[in-house]
Amino acid sequence: MQMEFKVGDKAVVPNQGVGVVTEVKLLLMGGVEQPCYIIKLMDSGVTYHCPVGRATANNVRDVMPADRIDELYEILRDRDKPADKQTWNRRYREYTKKITTNDPLEVAAVLRDLAVLRLGKTLSFGERKMYDRAHGLVVQEVSAVRDVDEEVVKKELEVLFKEADEAAQNKGKVVISKKKRKS
Repeated sequence: MQMEFKVGDKAVVPNQGVGVVTEVKLLLMGGVEQPCYIIKLMDSGVTYHCPVGRATANNVRDVMPADRIDELYEILRDRDKPADKQTWNRRYREYTKKITTNDPLEVAAVLRDLAVLRLGKTLSFGERKMYDRAHGLVVQEVSAVRDVDEEVVKKELEVLFKEADEAAQNKGKVVISKKKRKS
């Protein structure tokens, strides 16, 4: 199935975030003129060029339907999944693969896993970067779907994580480490 966008449509670019199709124009690519979507990313203002016939192959997609936000939030709340005991580099590869699928539920699973992991330890630089990337992608898409400011979604996620962590701790499912304070 070929993805078709019109000027003004919102589109999600893998690992980049949500953008708006600003125009469809002919561009010279590989010596051949092709119609291309010009997508301006909302977060960075960078423009992304994608041949019209390759949008699906490049995993460029519509923003998720509003009725999937509840499903995404359920994934973020889930604390029943056991902690991942793999080494960081294996987790990193797995998380990178999930993020580049451009499936919002996979990105939410990465965010959830890293949010749970940070309860028990301080995230490494790479883990923190991955957490920030997944968080940013989730926030962008939910705010685009609901047409609200990203700050609103960030606050919702903060409350959601706090409530989920407290509920899990009360059930004994999540252990929050006590970080040592410097005197």
